[in-house]
Amino acid sequence: MVRVVLATHNQHKAAEFQQILGDAVPGLEIVAYDGPEPVEDGVTFEANALIKARTAAAHTGLPALADDSGICVDAMGGAPGIFSARWAGTHGDAEANLRLLLDQLADLPDASRTAHFTATLALVTPEGAETVVQGVWPGRIAREARGGHGHGYDPIFVPDGHDETAAELGPAVKNAESHRARAFAAAVPALSALAAG
Repeated sequence: MVRVVLATHNQHKAAEFQQILGDAVPGLEIVAYDGPEPVEDGVTFEANALIKARTAAAHTGLPALADDSGICVDAMGGAPGIFSARWAGTHGDAEANLRLLLDQLADLPDASRTAHFTATLALVTPEGAETVVQGVWPGRIAREARGGHGHGYDPIFVPDGHDETAAELGPAVKNAESHRARAFAAAVPALSALAAG
């Protein structure tokens, strides 16, 4: 069994990754990370994912997987983007972030509320090999928060092909269709090669 450390202290994300991984890559076990959190000072999702994965690989001596993700609103030029987790000023205040984004889009007609979630995954080995992949989940911003499943911006994001928000869809649909699921699918060849030794 090859262990890969998931470079996050976010338990929601760790559980989501383990569910998405499922049986996709036999012989691979995602393990929790308890090391230092690096300063994410990159200006792209890719740069921040690599910063986290490099730090975790160096700290643990294990291959490390990190993601940087966020919601990108077309009418706002792709914002909040890399600032999604601290959009309202305090890192991790999901409720404040969500309320601020809804307020900023209040006057926008439905046709202009298109958005997408982006997840960029970086896999870094202790030897320095790096793989970066991306997953995009297109949709639109609802006018109010709905649903009790999920976290972050899930209650206001309506994925293409659905009338429900990501927080109403439940974990099974989300783990099959989300930006992280799509990024994971793109990472499977690299993860499989790692598991195969």
